[in-house]
Amino acid sequence: MARPLNIAYSPCPNDTFVFDALAHGRVPGAPELEVTFADIDITNGMAERGEFDVLKVSYAVLPWVLEEYALLPCGGALGRGCGPLVLTREPGAAVDLAGKTVAVPSERSTAYLLFRLWAAAEVPGGVGEIVVLPFHEIMPAVRDGKVDAGLVIHEARFTYQNYGLSCLADMGEHWEHTTGLPIPLGAIIAKRSLGERALRGLAASIRSSVLMAWDDPEASRPYVLEHAQEMDPKVADQHIGLYVNEFTADLGEDGYAAVRGLLTRAAAEGLVPPLGRDALSFV
Repeated sequence: MARPLNIAYSPCPNDTFVFDALAHGRVPGAPELEVTFADIDITNGMAERGEFDVLKVSYAVLPWVLEEYALLPCGGALGRGCGPLVLTREPGAAVDLAGKTVAVPSERSTAYLLFRLWAAAEVPGGVGEIVVLPFHEIMPAVRDGKVDAGLVIHEARFTYQNYGLSCLADMGEHWEHTTGLPIPLGAIIAKRSLGERALRGLAASIRSSVLMAWDDPEASRPYVLEHAQEMDPKVADQHIGLYVNEFTADLGEDGYAAVRGLLTRAAAEGLVPPLGRDALSFV
C-alpha cells in the first residue's frame, strides 16, 4: 500500500493479542497500520459511515455494510461456550424480563441480535426499554438498579459475580442448543475498494499476526495489558483463551455456516435486511 491502512478495533485482550504483531510491524511484508481504539458500538457506526479501511465490528452489522466492505476470513471472534450473558441482581429463576429495562452494548451488536432471538422465544410479553451503554458500564448499572438487566460480553463472563449479579440466561448456550453452530461475535472487515490483491495480503498478514501471537504469547503481553483497562492479567488470559481460537485463524466451513445461519435466521424474523447470495464472499 502507498499509505498506512487506518484500522479500528477494541482495546479488549482478544483484539490486542491478535493484532499486536501486525500493529507493531513484526509481520514481514504486511501493510503499515494506523490504529484507533474504539468500543464495538462506535466501530459499528464507523462501518455504516464507511470511515475506516479496516474495522472490527459485530457480525450483526454486516447486512448494512457488505456492499462497501468485505468480510475477512480471519481475525474475528467466534467460538463455543463464549456467548453473551443476561445478568440481573436477583437469581435468574425469580426474574421476568417482560416490560423491563435492559442495558445492551450496541443495538447493532451480535450480542443484541442473539438476545432478540432468545427473547422472542423466552420472553412472550417482550422486554421493555433498551438502553445502550458502553460494555464496562453495564454491570455497575445493573448492580446499582439503574436498569433491570444487562447484556454483557467479553470478560464479564468471568467477573459478574464480583458485582453480586446472577446470570439469567446464556445467549450462546441458547444459540448452540438450537443450531449446533459456533457463536459468531466479532468480524474483521475491510473496504472492497482496496482491491483483491490488497485484501488477500491483509488477510494473510492478520493470519500471520494470530500465529505469531500463539507462538510467543509473552510478546503481546505489554500491549494487551496496556489497553486492558486495569484488568487482572489472569482475566485477560482467560479472555484470550476463550475468544482467540481456530476460527480466529480461519473461519472455515463451520464459521461461515454460523455467520450465514445467524444472519439468515435474523432476516427471517425481520431483524436485519436479507443477505445477497454472495454477500459473504471474500473477494
